[in-house]
Amino acid sequence: MSTFKQNTPDGRAERGLAHPGPAGGPPLRPSTPPGAAQEPSPRPARAPATVADITRPSPATVAEYDHVAAAAYLMKHAGSAAVVVLGAQHGNPPIGVITEADIARTVADGMDVNTTRIHDLLTAHPAAIPAAASIRDAARTMVNGGFRQLPVADGTGWIGIVDIADVCGALLAPPAA
Repeated sequence: MSTFKQNTPDGRAERGLAHPGPAGGPPLRPSTPPGAAQEPSPRPARAPATVADITRPSPATVAEYDHVAAAAYLMKHAGSAAVVVLGAQHGNPPIGVITEADIARTVADGMDVNTTRIHDLLTAHPAAIPAAASIRDAARTMVNGGFRQLPVADGTGWIGIVDIADVCGALLAPPAA
């Protein structure tokens, strides 16, 4: 294997081994994008204690009789992997969550996202986790149920969504002092 020399963003030169690359082609070298962080990002001083500490309000909501394409559009523009679905009765309460995975399955099954209604994809009684639950309980619920997003409820109803990335980040944070 050949070696390579690469300058880091702070001007230091580093040497390393280059992968031989495809047959007849140039060697492949790892690259660091300009301005990329060299140090891990600082962690918060204390770890979140409960699911409520990491819950995010849903950036968008859809109605149960909207088309699946409407949910996909809202997710894209909200930068979210899931949106809360509101029911059509009794003041539009949250009744479920539609996720990127639900939309992907719809497309993979050959269904038309412009004609398929969201209520056709919803689970009858979706899992939710209490806001006072521990982060470990949320992780356990997500692993056991195969969920990447989970609605969070308090005594008054749903208050938001917790994402698997938020749960993992909280579990990796230093313990509370």
